[in-house]
Amino acid sequence: MKSSAAPLAAAMARHEIELPDDQIERLALYCRALWDWNTKLNLTRHTDYEKFVGRDLVDSLLFARQLAECEKVLDVGTGGGVPGVVLAILRPDLDVSVCDSVGKKARAVADIVAQLDLCVPVYAQNVQLVLEQWRGDTLVARAVARLQKILTWLKPHWGSFHRLLVLKGPAWVAERGEARHRGSLKGMCLRKLATSPLAGTESESVLLQITRGPE
Repeated sequence: MKSSAAPLAAAMARHEIELPDDQIERLALYCRALWDWNTKLNLTRHTDYEKFVGRDLVDSLLFARQLAECEKVLDVGTGGGVPGVVLAILRPDLDVSVCDSVGKKARAVADIVAQLDLCVPVYAQNVQLVLEQWRGDTLVARAVARLQKILTWLKPHWGSFHRLLVLKGPAWVAERGEARHRGSLKGMCLRKLATSPLAGTESESVLLQITRGPE
């Protein structure tokens, strides 16, 4: 392993995360590219390896463990590239695309993807427009919007994908209640797939799956 990746490897060891050396090195390159862009554009608050591992990498691994081999995946509102770009590093078998409606963020992520030599299309559009042309298996979303709003965006587009995986914090139960109250979960099946401790708190992150069908 290159010495430049050693600080990341040490942070991962503290969180008991093991990955191949080549992935650790690529993740370290991703962090450096992201943090360089972050000096010009607000992409992330996780600007050291400990925060990156405890939040971004842990969250991305939650998604990665629920994706089947060779799935076609779209990251909705990728921001600085989490989870989409990180998934492309962790799971090179996946066909990953990312989108963000904020053009500056999309351009930054496109540059990061190019620096890492990853095959990850970047759409500078909101997800509704992307889904007019994109077809695939799974949408992934983290820290994008309340569940009710995401479901409203996606309602006309379920023919373009099979399921939504969305990562939420402790407020997910209230968000589910709001979505039910407004009828956005009618004809939908919501399942809790996995949980992970939320670093620095006594709460946990919850990975939800939403598909069409009775709840």
